[in-house]
Amino acid sequence: MFRDEKGYRPTQQIFTEVPPKYDILNRVLTLNLDEGWRRKAAVRILENNPGRVLDLCCGTADLTMHLGRGAGSSTELYGLDFSHTMLERAREKVAVFGKDRINLIQGDAGNMPFESGFFDSVGISFGFRNLTFENPDAKLHIGEVYRVLKPGGRFVILETSQPANGLIRAGYHFYQKFITSPVGGVLSGNRKAYRYLAYSAINYYSIPEITEVLLKAGFSKVSGEPLLMGATAIVTAVK
Repeated sequence: MFRDEKGYRPTQQIFTEVPPKYDILNRVLTLNLDEGWRRKAAVRILENNPGRVLDLCCGTADLTMHLGRGAGSSTELYGLDFSHTMLERAREKVAVFGKDRINLIQGDAGNMPFESGFFDSVGISFGFRNLTFENPDAKLHIGEVYRVLKPGGRFVILETSQPANGLIRAGYHFYQKFITSPVGGVLSGNRKAYRYLAYSAINYYSIPEITEVLLKAGFSKVSGEPLLMGATAIVTAVK
């Protein structure tokens, strides 16, 4: 579902074209809560005083910016994304930290250009769903994260989830279907992409389900922190 004749997801178009209002749309559709969530996720990513950190599917560097503000000068920071246009905007943002402070790399999440055990922490904000939801390469993507992490390293995921309360969950699904999909579609000019984003959010994993996926992939000590009554979550897993 939600693929074109070549098998591409509609999000690939929006992430490549990068509508001028992309960042603004993120603020609008999350009621400006997403930056606070990223700030909290960055704290989790940096809690183990990592020497090297990766922001996977970094996009326009929203999470990377929080990592740059919170990490010590000795911490090496990397961002990886498949979209060169996203990375162009990301480079404009991270320039405030100075030349070469943050290494932004164009690459494939299923075949990352890093040695095994290269990172102490890997973080991802609102990209894990695209790597795993109805995705035949889901195991490959999770396996790559596991590979590039050092033993004891942590994988921190900020992603949509499912509220445990039935009434809250119904309200969340209503918002995705009747606010996120039409408003995002009109403002971005890519209606199909935002229909997909709403559809995937409505049908995506709960915290226990994400936990089970990560445990099956070999991670341990998986913990989940619900945000916005469970509509979003921060999940932390240890290799």
